[in-house]
Amino acid sequence: MSTLISVGKLITGNARDEIIDDAAILIEGNRIQQILSQATIGRIDSTEHIHAHELVAIPGFVQTHVHLCQTLFRGLAEDFQLLDWLKKRIFPFEAAHDEKSMFCSALLGIAELIRSGTTTILDMGSINHEEEVIRAVGETGMRAFVGKAMMDLNDAFPKLKEPTKVSLRTTLNLAEQWHNSYDGRVQYAVAPRFVLSCTDALLQEAHEMTMSFEGMLFHTHASENKTEVKAVRDRCKMENIEFLDHLHVLSEKACLAHCIHLNDREMDILKTTDSNIAHCPSSNLKLGSGIANISKLVNHGINVTFGADGAPCNNNLNMFQEMRLASLLQKAFQGPTALPAKQVFKMATIGGARALGLEDVIGSIEVGKKADIVLLDLARIWNPVIANEDIYSTIVYSAEPANVDSVMIDGRWVYRKGISVDIDEAKILREAKNELMDLLERVEYQ
Repeated sequence: MSTLISVGKLITGNARDEIIDDAAILIEGNRIQQILSQATIGRIDSTEHIHAHELVAIPGFVQTHVHLCQTLFRGLAEDFQLLDWLKKRIFPFEAAHDEKSMFCSALLGIAELIRSGTTTILDMGSINHEEEVIRAVGETGMRAFVGKAMMDLNDAFPKLKEPTKVSLRTTLNLAEQWHNSYDGRVQYAVAPRFVLSCTDALLQEAHEMTMSFEGMLFHTHASENKTEVKAVRDRCKMENIEFLDHLHVLSEKACLAHCIHLNDREMDILKTTDSNIAHCPSSNLKLGSGIANISKLVNHGINVTFGADGAPCNNNLNMFQEMRLASLLQKAFQGPTALPAKQVFKMATIGGARALGLEDVIGSIEVGKKADIVLLDLARIWNPVIANEDIYSTIVYSAEPANVDSVMIDGRWVYRKGISVDIDEAKILREAKNELMDLLERVEYQ
C-alpha cells in the first residue's frame, strides 16, 4: 500500500536541517519512498492521497524515559521527594498491580503519548506483568523499547524485589520472546532500576545480557536526587556515574535517566563512554530533585534527550511541555541564547533516535527511513505568518497537544484528525477508573 501526504511545510530534521514548502511525502509500506514537490506529484500513483496543505509535517517525537506502569497513579503521589515518593506511594502501588490494571495503565499512557506527537518511547516497567505493557504497546502501534524493572534490593519496600537469579532469568525470558517483536516495532532494554535497588552482580549481568541481543539497550536511573547520590556514595565509596563505569556498564547502549547531580569527572566518563542522558525537567522540578546543567552537558559532547518520566511525578506525558521547559530553565541560568528552539527540537527527534540506536531508522523524515510522521496544525496558534526561521520556536514555545492533527507510526495512521485509531479513549478512561479503585483496595503500605 502507498500513501502520498501533501503538506504546506515539511521539517525534515535531516543533517542539513532542510525545511521544504509545499512538499509531498510518498510512503510505500512502512518506509518513506520519495520526498517531492507539489509540481511533480501528478506523476505519482498512490493508494491514498492525504491533502494536508494547511499542515506542517515533522518527525515523530522520541521519549527516552517513561513509566507506562505508573500512568494509573497520576495525582496520587504529590509533594514528596524522590525516595519518600517511591517508598510511600510508587512501590506500594506498583506491587498492587495485576494484569488488568497494568494493561489499562499502559494503554492510558500510550493514548496520551500518541495524541501529543510521541511515536517512540523507552519504557521502564515494574517487576511483574511486563507482558501486559508489551501487549499494549504492540496492539496500539507504538514503537518502543520495553523492559521490566530489575530490583534485587529494596529496603524501602521489601515486597517489591526478587532474587538476583529470578530477575535475570525472567528478564532473559522476556527478551527472548519479545525483542524485535510486532514487526520490529518492539525491542527490549534491560532495566535495572537504579544503583540502590540493585546488587553489583545484577547490574553487571544485566549489561552482559545486552551483548547477546543486537540492538538491546541498558536503561537505568542515575544521580536524580541528592539524598540518593549520598546513599550511593556511602555504599559504593564513589560517585554514581563513577560506580557505573567501575562496573563497566556504560556505553553507547546506555540511557541514563536524569543525571542532575554530576561532577566534571562524571561528565568526562559519560562523554568517553558515549552514554546517553534522558532529561526529564518536569519530573525533576516536581519532585524537587534539582535542575540539570543541560547546556554544559551538551557542550561537553554528551547526547541529551527528553522524557516525561511517569505520570505521578510529572502529571503529563507531553513532549511539548518538556521541550519548552528544558529550554526556559537553561535560559534562566545561562542566558537567553542557551538551548535554542532548533537545538531542542533536534534533541526531541533525531537525538532521541540516536540514544536508542535508531538514528538510521527514525528521527527525521528522509528517504529510506521508517514513516513515523506527525502532522501539526499550527494555524491554531495566534501567529498569522510563520516563517521558516521561526518554525522551531513556534513548535517548541507555543505548540501543545491540541495542535497535533494526525500521527503515523511505521507507515500506519494511529491518530487521525484528532481521533485515536486503535484506542477507544472513552472506554479506557472508564476502565481506568474501575481498575484504579480495585488497585487501591489491594495496596499494602509499608
